[in-house]
Amino acid sequence: MRLGELAERLGARLLGDPAQDVLRVAALEQDDPSALGFVQDEAYLVPLETKKAGVVILPPAFEQAYAGPRLVSDTPQLSFARAARLLHPRPVRQGIHPSAWVETGAEVDATAWIGPLTVVGRGARVGAGAQIGPQCFVGEGSSIGAGTELVARVTVLDGVTIGARCIIHPGAVIGSDGFGLAHARSHWERVPQLGGMRIGDDVDIGANTTVDRGALGDTVIADGVKIDNLVQIAHNVTIGEHTAIAGCAGLAGSSRVGRHCMLAGGVGLAGHLELADGVQVTGMSMVTRSIHQPGVYSAGTPLDTNRNWRRNAARFKHLDDMARRIEVLERKLRSKDSSEE
Repeated sequence: MRLGELAERLGARLLGDPAQDVLRVAALEQDDPSALGFVQDEAYLVPLETKKAGVVILPPAFEQAYAGPRLVSDTPQLSFARAARLLHPRPVRQGIHPSAWVETGAEVDATAWIGPLTVVGRGARVGAGAQIGPQCFVGEGSSIGAGTELVARVTVLDGVTIGARCIIHPGAVIGSDGFGLAHARSHWERVPQLGGMRIGDDVDIGANTTVDRGALGDTVIADGVKIDNLVQIAHNVTIGEHTAIAGCAGLAGSSRVGRHCMLAGGVGLAGHLELADGVQVTGMSMVTRSIHQPGVYSAGTPLDTNRNWRRNAARFKHLDDMARRIEVLERKLRSKDSSEE
């Protein structure tokens, strides 16, 4: 793409030759005259000191830090992400591979692609331009929206609805049975999981993430949600628009997460609780109660030397006793102050 066209499509200010070709994105350390990099803040400035070629996206505060061709943007990382999508579009194919199996009654748009060894069940629908990669399974009655991509080995079980322009990465399982069990004293009995699974538009789901179907109602992931690898989402969970969930998080059944929330890596949510819109939970935190106000929340013990951790862990066992003793002392002090008055 010509640099002038790229600047126009990004809404960035160009300092350089608009006719210069830009072929790819790359790290700042790579001296490639046809590559594009970006600077977000001061930490990125060091590679610019020796950089001899290439286009760089910079914020206005640093536009003089580099003498080569550059694009000035108030949001350099966002502009870089959009440029990367323009310069490295995902491949789009059409047709049904000879080794794929599409059952009678399934509807596959003529512009969609069904990859090798993929199975599309009876009554399933695959929308315009959808890309169903190799060894995927689309269950009976499920629906894949226009432009959605199942990268490879994605399992979409029966009765699942996935919206448009989603990306689901390898190994993800969508619509599996939730962990529903009834205790019968001597053993556990499985509770049939009869609900559905609905995913909105522009949702990303990472590799080996699992999303369970509802027990009776539906599990719902709203538009624009971004989910990392190795995340477990249990039955009847609801996730609001544009929430982001990092790797190894686990959401227990019937929890409700609001819009524009951020759950960092390893966060755990207990079941049947609710997070308000705009809640951010830091890494490895365990959420055991509902959060009704937006803000940043943390839990857990930060890493320490083993010696200090063992000492503090031992003291933690006496915390209740210490609190009671402090309360008694406070009462005595208050009583003494009252008598002196």
